Amino acid sequence: QVHLVQSGGGLVQAGGSLRLSCAASGRTFSSYAVGWFRQAPGKVRDFVAGIDWTGDRTSYTDSVKGRFTISIDNTKSTVYLHMDSLKPEDTAEYYCAAKLIRRSTSSYFTDWETAYWGQGTQVTVSS
Repeated sequence: QVHLVQSGGGLVQAGGSLRLSCAASGRTFSSYAVGWFRQAPGKVRDFVAGIDWTGDRTSYTDSVKGRFTISIDNTKSTVYLHMDSLKPEDTAEYYCAAKLIRRSTSSYFTDWETAYWGQGTQVTVSS
């Protein structure tokens, strides 16, 4: 089991930056892919960015490409989402999730049904 603890987030003006953290408590992210998701009120939870435990594979949804950067620090068992040039439409509850990658796993950044989830953190971007 993976216990994820999120930190970061808050209120920022449009154009500003924030960094979210997702730490694995008591273990490493070895053999896991970690994703960031967001959910705005009344909307479904959407994938934002993902990274594998080596840091070699990353994925971003189109709307954040060039603005958000996902990274992993295995010495701290922490995945970061650095968000630049924030827009009001980035306002949402952000969640991290960790998914075990098996030999049979066909896609690192889809099918998160069996993932472990963090507690969520609010990001609000004012115009």
